[in-house]
Amino acid sequence: MLKRIALVTLSLALLLGGLSAQTVLKLAEIHPQGYPTELADEQFAKLVAQYTNGQFKIDVYPGGQISSDEKVVIEQVKIGAIAIARVSSGALGAFNAQLNVFSLPYLFDSGDHMWNFLLSPYGMKMLDDLAPSGFVGLCWYDGGARSFYANYPLNSIADLKGKKFRVMGNPLLVKMVEAMGASAVPMAAGQVFASIQGGVIDGAENNAPSYVKSFNHYQVAKFYMIDEHLRLPEVLFMNKAAWDKLSKDQQAAFKKAAADTIAFDRKAWADYDAESMAVAKADPTVKITYPDKAPFKAAVKDLIAAESAPYAATLKAIDAARPKK
Repeated sequence: MLKRIALVTLSLALLLGGLSAQTVLKLAEIHPQGYPTELADEQFAKLVAQYTNGQFKIDVYPGGQISSDEKVVIEQVKIGAIAIARVSSGALGAFNAQLNVFSLPYLFDSGDHMWNFLLSPYGMKMLDDLAPSGFVGLCWYDGGARSFYANYPLNSIADLKGKKFRVMGNPLLVKMVEAMGASAVPMAAGQVFASIQGGVIDGAENNAPSYVKSFNHYQVAKFYMIDEHLRLPEVLFMNKAAWDKLSKDQQAAFKKAAADTIAFDRKAWADYDAESMAVAKADPTVKITYPDKAPFKAAVKDLIAAESAPYAATLKAIDAARPKK
């Protein structure tokens, strides 16, 4: 225990050593350079330097340089080994249970519905509520809609039965995949390509940019079924102990920098998602299908009912954020 305390103390000292000179902070990102969240990370770093008059320099480490496993990245932020990271709310839900609400399937009707909620007072409060877990939520980023892909034909929910699909290490995601008839295999995103290629798993579930551009999964999983079962927002967050070392003005600068990257991220995401789908559609070896979503929603109805109780207030706020028809 003493060694762990010493490590945390040393890490924070390194993170926020002398504020009279420029302080360099590390930001971890599993996606490669040019990915929407990576571009938003770089924009955030630029704005922090600008808004703090050069007091802080944020070095972004893309492409899983720190780790390709978001769970490991979160642990590194938690102990203060790195200051900031961008991860999926699905991965962060293992450290802060309130975020598991986003792992409920078919929670949002559309991207507009998700953003109406995330930018509402309730959605912004969820970032503040990360504090008990040792984090400070800076802002939300887009994560697109997630669908299934595999190395065998996918046309309907029946095609999932008995097959093995990778998920993030989140119990709700495991239950979701199993409710749809498949076997869930938690693993890091960086291990998926080789696992599909080697037959360890049959497929995975993710958004189009991850399927095509980040991890090249479309090269080994030629069948992409657009069921859009999840919209998992991304989270830019910081080690709370490091945050508490900042002055009020510095904290305000970090928050403003984060807020000012949201529109940038949403535009970058929309463009990148369209480009990714265009690449997949242009590949004659890739087969994209659009199944009837009703059987998917029916399959997870009992799961949603069983898991919703802890999120009653959040679900009410999500329902209120639904765009008016």
